Amino acid sequence: MALNIPRSPFLNFSERPSLSLKMMRVGALLTLVFVGIALLAPLFQMMGVLQNPTEFLDNPPHDPPSVSHWFGTTSLGYDVFSRTLFGSQAALQVVVLATALSLIIGVPLGMVSGYLGGRLDRFLLFIMDTIYTLPGLLLSVTLAFVVGRGVLNAAIALSIAYVPQYYRVVRNQTVSVKTELFVEAAQAMGASTWRVLSRYLFLNVIQSVPVLFTLNAADAILTLGGLGFLGLGLPDDVAEWGHDLRQALDALSTGGIWWTALFPGLAMTLMVIGLSLLGEGLNELTDRHKS
Repeated sequence: MALNIPRSPFLNFSERPSLSLKMMRVGALLTLVFVGIALLAPLFQMMGVLQNPTEFLDNPPHDPPSVSHWFGTTSLGYDVFSRTLFGSQAALQVVVLATALSLIIGVPLGMVSGYLGGRLDRFLLFIMDTIYTLPGLLLSVTLAFVVGRGVLNAAIALSIAYVPQYYRVVRNQTVSVKTELFVEAAQAMGASTWRVLSRYLFLNVIQSVPVLFTLNAADAILTLGGLGFLGLGLPDDVAEWGHDLRQALDALSTGGIWWTALFPGLAMTLMVIGLSLLGEGLNELTDRHKS
């Protein structure tokens, strides 16, 4: 007797992929390219393929793109190609750390709040809704003033704005799932709150978290660029796209010096597009899985 086993949408390769799933492949490819660049940039520097992004004394200022400097040089003589590639490393370090901090804080709070309910739930909802109503960039700028510049400080400044998003998504899922029969059966058998949360609820309430993670990462790159443009992101000796764009602003007004702004801006745009397309594709896969 043959078993009629339903196929998961994640594994159903016979279906013709939709446009968003096709674009997800493009986004995944772009994201992997930037991850590879971030990981291999120090190795390329050791091999002599890339210049040190913080060295500038031996380079002519505002040298246009050439064989010796593929993306040209800045007003101080920094190699734009090297700083653009190393900028992906700084962006990934801060963004991954920021989104991970948001996830680590928001997911447990959402599960506990949704499962226990009561005054704790109302209190956390009030706090998270208050934070959620504040503009993300304004909140990050304010926190950056307080905590100062640096990779960890920038990650903290970015992460606070994303905690309510993880909290709200996970809390709503927990409120919905905790009334299921398997949860009530576990409670009737005397399972502790920790056991119910970790074993029966966790995997059922985090299905949308990867989607939120990628979309928040794309937004965090833009916010980090804004902080760098305002001089509140990473230290000046770290190659970062927002800081380089701010330095390129004066050169744009002189006319003809386009490369100092084009390449860091293009790298930031492509990385944001890649993560956004990846997130949208994951969102469609999640919706198919739920249906």
